[in-house]
Amino acid sequence: MRPLTEEETKTLFQKLAEYMGRSVERLINRSDERHCFRLIKDRVYYISESVMKTSTSINKDNLLHCGTCLGKFTKSGKFRLHITALDYLSQYSKYKVWLKPSAEMSFL
Repeated sequence: MRPLTEEETKTLFQKLAEYMGRSVERLINRSDERHCFRLIKDRVYYISESVMKTSTSINKDNLLHCGTCLGKFTKSGKFRLHITALDYLSQYSKYKVWLKPSAEMSFL
């Protein structure tokens, strides 16, 4: 588990800004506790700082994941969001769409 590099952070924030606009700042500086982004095996995790500090005592070979997976970096360096990021994107997104249950079923 390591912090993101400057280039990785820039790529991540550009992708999040497409959906959230300027609300990306509120994702990190939350009112309840500060959160950060960490990289584990090409996957970016959104972790509270208290959980991150306690997880440093675990050997990196034994640590599978910690926090919520937002997405992953491809081999070409692009960032792809995962479905687990939807909870956080929906809280701060610029545009919101509500679907009826019948519309969800036709999508599936």
